[in-house]
Amino acid sequence: MNYEQFDEFSLSPRILRAVKEEGYTQPTPVQARAIPELLAGRDLLATAQTGTGKTAAFALPLLHLLAERPAPDNHSIRALILTPTRELALQIDGCLHAYGKYLKIGSAVILGGVAQGPQVRALQKRPEILVATPGRLLDLMSQGYVRLDKIEMLVLDEADRMLDMGFINDVRKILERVPAERQTMFFSATLSTEISRLASDMLRDPVTVAITPPASVSRKIDQHVFFVGQDNKRDLLTGIIKRKNIRRALVFTRTKHRADRVMKQLVQEGVAADAIHGDKSQNARQRALSAFSHGKIRVLVATDVVARGIDVEGISHVINFELPNEPESYVHRIGRTARAGADGIALSFCCADEVGMLRGIEKLTRCEMTAEEDHEFHCTATAALYRSPRALPVAIPRKSPRRGDRPFTTHNGRANRRPQR
Repeated sequence: MNYEQFDEFSLSPRILRAVKEEGYTQPTPVQARAIPELLAGRDLLATAQTGTGKTAAFALPLLHLLAERPAPDNHSIRALILTPTRELALQIDGCLHAYGKYLKIGSAVILGGVAQGPQVRALQKRPEILVATPGRLLDLMSQGYVRLDKIEMLVLDEADRMLDMGFINDVRKILERVPAERQTMFFSATLSTEISRLASDMLRDPVTVAITPPASVSRKIDQHVFFVGQDNKRDLLTGIIKRKNIRRALVFTRTKHRADRVMKQLVQEGVAADAIHGDKSQNARQRALSAFSHGKIRVLVATDVVARGIDVEGISHVINFELPNEPESYVHRIGRTARAGADGIALSFCCADEVGMLRGIEKLTRCEMTAEEDHEFHCTATAALYRSPRALPVAIPRKSPRRGDRPFTTHNGRANRRPQR
């Protein structure tokens, strides 16, 4: 069936009322395909671009099923939603409250970086839904504050990150405490073959929903690359940010130290900016996100650890000050712009050490970035290395000294004087 309106789903009228009040009438493609399958009790493996409504795709049927089924134990957690980042956990919990405001279903969110006392008190209120990051969840489980033996539904949001890069062991420990008879839902923007194999061990006869090819990028994002020496990146960034058409920019670095340095230079140049990364307290991270969301700062400098939890409207530009080590992370980074049908611009700075990473990104996304050479920091040596058939292997960062970082030749003119499209 082709679902064109939320009213066509067999959802509770109370949920539909809340959805309508949120301003939603038409489901996105991932919602149209996932919600009916989840309402039917099927396990699900869904792949869709960021900003396409994956949270509502699992939150709405989850709330409906909990409301319709009588609770066998009024003092147990019945649904567990695991997320890789604190920001994403808070975002999901906010959606649950919005969509379920006319239901008598309590939820709690537990995450690291803040005192556990308020979270323990929230658990003592016996919520039916728990949203959690793996580390803090395992910690509270070991202290006896959380039991998962009554779980009916399990959601892994951003499943590729949950199962990759060190999360797999934590996830397996948590799954050991969850009943085998459950409904399991995997949602992600990217899903490699290796991760799919891991997911197959945890899903039971799943329905696969692939709205877009894995690791695809929205056509509404205009992608550009700047070949530049590492030493000139900060000056190039400052020149670009000061352009009048940069309304709200999200800048990504690979390290926390670099994020702080970039932010401080922007502030020294008179640009309202802040940084957000794993070393920041949760309260500091939330303050920075709030200031960014409300327009109090123009630029937010972030690391990949928080990339998937940043859901701010009106981000006009995503700037990769440093390319990510993993090509999949590029998809998540630039997915912060062009959300909900809007247009966006992604700018990537590439030095000699990052040519392999750039090739890896273009191979994964099957999209070649537009090279911007009309700026005073253009490095022809790096551009030539990229175009050489003997360029670095894809997606393997070099460990050698950065001897090719300084520009070979330069062009006169202001930074990034070519108008953005």
